[in-house]
Amino acid sequence: MSKSADDRRIDYIEFPALDAAKSKEFYATVFGWKFEDYGPTYTSFHDGRLAGGFAADPAERPAKPLVVIYAAHLEGAQQAVERAEGTITRAIFAFPGGRRFHFTDPSGNELAVWSE
Repeated sequence: MSKSADDRRIDYIEFPALDAAKSKEFYATVFGWKFEDYGPTYTSFHDGRLAGGFAADPAERPAKPLVVIYAAHLEGAQQAVERAEGTITRAIFAFPGGRRFHFTDPSGNELAVWSE
């Protein structure tokens, strides 16, 4: 599936973790997920259908699971969130793999949008 087909779809889920290695061991043992480490405090998983990650760095760890949506045009997605009265909680920033921003919807749910 091309990235244009993925535009504005859920693409990744990030979970908080107290210990990335323990989370990795648990989900590999219980569900057979495959992992790729990005340092000692972050590991990315793929369950065969969906990708996600475990963030253990206290400065980067989400408070709750974080749903991440892909957008072909990141700045346009941020403007759309703002026009619809969503609240930007973290402005566009770079991370290994691309750029993203975080926002809350009118119910207070935090999500993120990313792009290359």
